[in-house]
Amino acid sequence: MPVTAKDTTLHILVEETGLKTAQVKQTVTLLEEGATVPFIARYRKEVTGELDEVQIRLIQERLEYHMALNERRDTILKSIEEQGKLTPELRQKIEAARQKTELEDLYLPFKPKRRTKASIAKERGLEPLAEQLLAARGSGNAALQLAEVFINPELQVATAAEALTGAGHILAEQFADAAEARAIVRDLTWQQGLFCSQPARGKEESVSKYEMYYDFSEPLRQIPSHRMLAMRRGEKEEVLRLRIEAPEEEILGRLSLLFVPAESRFAELLREIIADAYKRLLTTSIDLDLRLQAKRAADDEAIRVFAENLRNLLLAAPAGSHRVLGVDPGLRTGSKLAAVDATGRFLGHVTIYPHAGGGGKLESAKRELLRLIETHAIEMVAIGNGTAGREMDQFVRLCLKEAGLKLQVVMVSESGASVYSASDLAREEFPELDLTVRGAISIARRLQDPLAELVKVDPKSIGVGQYQHDVNQTALKKALDEVVESCVNFVGVDLNTASWALLSFVSGISEALAKAIVHQRDNEGAFVRRNQLLKVPRFGQKAYEQSAGFLRIRMAEQPLDNTAVHPERYQLVEQMAADLGVTVTALIAAPNLLDKIKLEQYVGPGVGLPTLRDIVTELKKPGRDPRESFATTSFREDVMEVKDLKEGMTLNGIVTNVAAFGAFVDIGVHQDGLVHVSQLADRFIKDPNQVVKVGQQVQVRVLSVDMDRKRIGLTMRRGELEKPPEQKDLPGKSQPGKKAVMTVSTMAEALEKSGLRVKKNKKN
Repeated sequence: MPVTAKDTTLHILVEETGLKTAQVKQTVTLLEEGATVPFIARYRKEVTGELDEVQIRLIQERLEYHMALNERRDTILKSIEEQGKLTPELRQKIEAARQKTELEDLYLPFKPKRRTKASIAKERGLEPLAEQLLAARGSGNAALQLAEVFINPELQVATAAEALTGAGHILAEQFADAAEARAIVRDLTWQQGLFCSQPARGKEESVSKYEMYYDFSEPLRQIPSHRMLAMRRGEKEEVLRLRIEAPEEEILGRLSLLFVPAESRFAELLREIIADAYKRLLTTSIDLDLRLQAKRAADDEAIRVFAENLRNLLLAAPAGSHRVLGVDPGLRTGSKLAAVDATGRFLGHVTIYPHAGGGGKLESAKRELLRLIETHAIEMVAIGNGTAGREMDQFVRLCLKEAGLKLQVVMVSESGASVYSASDLAREEFPELDLTVRGAISIARRLQDPLAELVKVDPKSIGVGQYQHDVNQTALKKALDEVVESCVNFVGVDLNTASWALLSFVSGISEALAKAIVHQRDNEGAFVRRNQLLKVPRFGQKAYEQSAGFLRIRMAEQPLDNTAVHPERYQLVEQMAADLGVTVTALIAAPNLLDKIKLEQYVGPGVGLPTLRDIVTELKKPGRDPRESFATTSFREDVMEVKDLKEGMTLNGIVTNVAAFGAFVDIGVHQDGLVHVSQLADRFIKDPNQVVKVGQQVQVRVLSVDMDRKRIGLTMRRGELEKPPEQKDLPGKSQPGKKAVMTVSTMAEALEKSGLRVKKNKKN
């Protein structure tokens, strides 16, 4: 059988992913049939050989790349064939190309061009002269003597020198368009080139945050993501001037070996033409290509960091189904309090002014706070960590203590809460409420379930990214949407309480279907069985197959509807229960019975041990939440602002952002401190994600405080944490056998590299 383009693509995917042919082929088939990545990873383990989401997404990504490449390849082949220039050798090269750059290099000589020096020279009849110069061997006439034959005043060739120059232009373009030449220049420049930065003209003496890049160079292929993005931002702001310094001598030598024939009569002239081709035609386009390549690499790393931070934030431990009072703290404008029930339903709100005015307003604030707590039987209090957050935390704790109430008070990140408050979704949910009240509701719900609430906010507004506005926005959105989809399906969704925004991220459910589900729920009442979804308008069997296993129904008529067991396996579970002589309900209620099941006897078509083990695990803890258990962090009561910090203090904190150079930690002073990567552990750390993640509770020690710039240097190194303050190494001073700790200046440098907004005394 002839080899098809699809066969070739599958073969390439196997090579690129390092996976087995059967795994790749079956996964591609599932993707083409419309299966989602979470569904394939969770419910088609036997088909894919237990590939995880990362591996499946890699196959999906590379498949999309090669499909687009194949489309472009067909277009190029058709174009060259129509020109009558498609040789069997060229077709073979084009069909063998695996990269877009390689394909475009092969097409370049055949692309329609604007009028160039070479095309003008061809119009003047100088192409034969160019061929003679390239083909001449041994001794013979000088180049000018050959060129005299082509003097033609009617074609504007007045002298032999002009003819020779025109022929040189033809050869220069021919050399520059050659795919082999472009590959040599691109590879050598990428491997050995330097990326250099200087101040833009007129900016040499200016003071800016880019000063460290005023005289800077680094190997092009080694530049960390944050430095590349910082320099590009400096160039965009017209503060920096960037260039690539290539190994010119080696490049010209390699090009000469490629184009100058052995025993060429005009070797020296050809080398001059090659130099012209390189400097005039190749450097600009190749530099642009490589700058884009370096930008893509920087984007990929920044997006990876952002996605990892977002995943950890979304999977933060939920407090669960408690009646919560959400507090959006404020000073002059007052603090907004909003109560929600255990399912997040809004109950009531009030505005208090404990930090403005005299004792009358303070007493009124206490009464209103306690009234709201008593009226709605509040069990937990969630306080936003923005302006006046610590002051409100102290006020609430004092009120509760005076009233003899023992409620848990938790500081909650309010990043993006104001974005949600002003969104169409918030207006749709609470059209009659003020923006700030909506923010207080969001803060309360974030405590109950961070994932369910944060999916309503554009991930870029949550504040866990690095240079997020400088990277490719399409790639960023795709990556972040994939993270949200992955997290939502990993946790599972309560079909009867989830918002349409949350439902829209469930495998197989579009935004329109999500809204249709909520509409049906509002009109017909709560779902009692999963298969009732099939009654929702436009909700077909395919959507049901893809989504059902990720949806949960508490107190369902079918007990398996509150588990991750897929409906297609209900009959199998019922058979297991029958073989044990019990009902499915009894089987779930007695997990010890599950240990008696001999899984091997239930292996069959499409059902292997991986699926059977998943089923048993789920039956042992039906409806369980896979996220970590909820825990809180208490900040020091005597540390409220940056001025309260002293070097050597040991503090509790929460990681708010992780970057390539370290982690930012909230220590309760409205300003995150930086733990540089060198201070994260007592061992060498290349990637901060090896040690910390967003939302993690950590213990830190203050290394340095810059009051003027409000910058805080912290350490998590155990040796530093165990030292009493008086024995701590002085910032910037090295001691024998020890590395110098991070100073204010080095911390400032890291912050300049970061491009991150870490101030929290202003809301988003």
